[in-house]
Amino acid sequence: MLAWLLEPWPWYVSGPMIGLTVPLLLLLTGKNLGISSSLRHIAAACNPRTRLPYLTQEYNWRDHSWNLIFVAGVIIGAFIGNFLLSTEPVTFLPPQYATLPGMVVLFVGGILIGFGTRYADGCTSGHTIMGISALSLSSLIATVFFFVGGLLATWLILPWLLPLLGLG
Repeated sequence: MLAWLLEPWPWYVSGPMIGLTVPLLLLLTGKNLGISSSLRHIAAACNPRTRLPYLTQEYNWRDHSWNLIFVAGVIIGAFIGNFLLSTEPVTFLPPQYATLPGMVVLFVGGILIGFGTRYADGCTSGHTIMGISALSLSSLIATVFFFVGGLLATWLILPWLLPLLGLG
């Protein structure tokens, strides 16, 4: 009866659903979609007396607490979608990433992604989904370079790096 829920949805259904969340969020709440600022909200909430200018008292994390609920929903939804609503759960990482070199690659990659996200003033979802729909030129430029960086990493860097580390 609900077999359609257990199968991957076609792009022409899931794409517009993702795309429509942006104007709905903006129209109903006046808030922008994005995840990368969540670390700032968590850090400000956990350390309210910090002297870091990025997290000072002038920044009120409570105004952005909805974003933390959104991130929790993404994590919970991914778990439900993968383990409860899937006929075959997805393996997120190949087994070779459970080795020390694999964990180092993942850690360094995470640091680079975090740095790039802060440097670009947003993540791929924020720029690509929210920024482009708001006709932001900087988001369009950031999105183009996200894709360029992804292509360079996939076709040039990883084929050279992974065998060197014994991962490919």
